[in-house]
Amino acid sequence: MLDEDSAALVRGLRSLNIPRTETLSPLQARAAMAAARRARAPLPVPMYEVRDLGLGTEKNHIAGRLYRPNAQRDLPLLVFFHGGGWVLGDLESHDLLCRRLALAGKTNVLAVDYRLAPENKFPSAIEDAIEAVDWAFAHAGELQVNVARIMVGGDSAGGNLAAVVAHERRNNNKPRLACQILIYPATDLACASPSYQIAEDGLPVLGSTMIWFRDHYLAERFQEEDWRASPLRASDFSDLPPAYVLTAGYDPLSDEGGAYADKLLNSDVSVVHHHYPGQIHGFLSMGPELPTTETAIAELGAYMRGRSDQ
Repeated sequence: MLDEDSAALVRGLRSLNIPRTETLSPLQARAAMAAARRARAPLPVPMYEVRDLGLGTEKNHIAGRLYRPNAQRDLPLLVFFHGGGWVLGDLESHDLLCRRLALAGKTNVLAVDYRLAPENKFPSAIEDAIEAVDWAFAHAGELQVNVARIMVGGDSAGGNLAAVVAHERRNNNKPRLACQILIYPATDLACASPSYQIAEDGLPVLGSTMIWFRDHYLAERFQEEDWRASPLRASDFSDLPPAYVLTAGYDPLSDEGGAYADKLLNSDVSVVHHHYPGQIHGFLSMGPELPTTETAIAELGAYMRGRSDQ
């Protein structure tokens, strides 16, 4: 059964008869997302500093945004990749979530505005994610963060990118991440797990929505077999950073998120898997509309503080 707060939101969405994302073009879907954000217009969480900056090389400029919850130097850093199915989302769509994570985790957050599909197909987003994390490690002094306490995370498609970055850094013997924060991550682009059959009327994300995202992201269907698209299919899960995996019951990604947590556990990686059975995909980005987010973000913050202190 849906939690009371998410059920109220779903009823409201159903009554508005808003066109589903998968019935729109990418440009229309982006415009709809921006309009919904303006309509909600939640008050931002105050930060000590919020600063836009450029990441990456001169050849590949990547926009980023740094959130500092206080003036303390040598804080941890969470490099965060937003959700939106690799097609939607930007620095603005996840501004509130990044602020709340920074405050709860007592950590700086660096949000990454990676290239979107279908204009930039797989693996463009992954290339940007890897480069952004490399940049963060190289510029830890400039960012006034502790290079030994850098974390990576994201929600949905962003969780997919975070998981891939964790594998890539392990594979290439790069400096180790403190942990990975995987919020309802997409881990298998076959889009065939049983939770894809969840069909509660009014849910913002259904299996058909994720298939729409996938088909705009991948240039060819065979690419779903590539571990960089489907990290659940990676051959080696050993020696990856500790992980916090969050899943929601009314979410097509629920099963593959749980399966990813299991693969980490079976490879002796430290994992905290918190499942919210009555919640929907994207609930952490809903702000005050979903009070359950207060508990979830507090627990995420406590985990980040604990891992980055080790």
